[in-house]
Amino acid sequence: MTKIIYGDRMGRLGKLSMGCSAIIFDGGRQKVLLTRRTDNGQWCLPGGHMEPGESAAETAIREVKEETGLDVRVVRLVGIYSDPNRMTEYPDGNRYHMVTLNFEAEPTGGELTLSDETTAYGYFSRDEMAGLEVVSNHELRIADAFAGVDAAFVR
Repeated sequence: MTKIIYGDRMGRLGKLSMGCSAIIFDGGRQKVLLTRRTDNGQWCLPGGHMEPGESAAETAIREVKEETGLDVRVVRLVGIYSDPNRMTEYPDGNRYHMVTLNFEAEPTGGELTLSDETTAYGYFSRDEMAGLEVVSNHELRIADAFAGVDAAFVR
């Protein structure tokens, strides 16, 4: 199971890795699309690791397509997240200090569907999310997206 490990400068124990996630609002901008992960059952934003030769926007677009079936376009950068006191450890033993770009994206096509990485999906309000087990570092990204600020957060 994927684990999040916290501690003073814990990120030093992992490899540095770049990732992207996407905030996709419903039509009324009151709810956000979340997927439930296959590996740990937690709810999260669509996203994942950047691949060599890929731009950040391309990563967000690819990850959304792979995990949800939706085609999207990137609208804006919500924030940059690089907590040095946090490390992600995967079942294969790899450990990463993640630098993640969180984008707002809007659907342009495709159809919501499950993937081998997801067991469920849905649009949830912030109140509804309170009853879900949401990946801890995604909560801040979601709050930042709902803040309605034009400038990107740097955290």
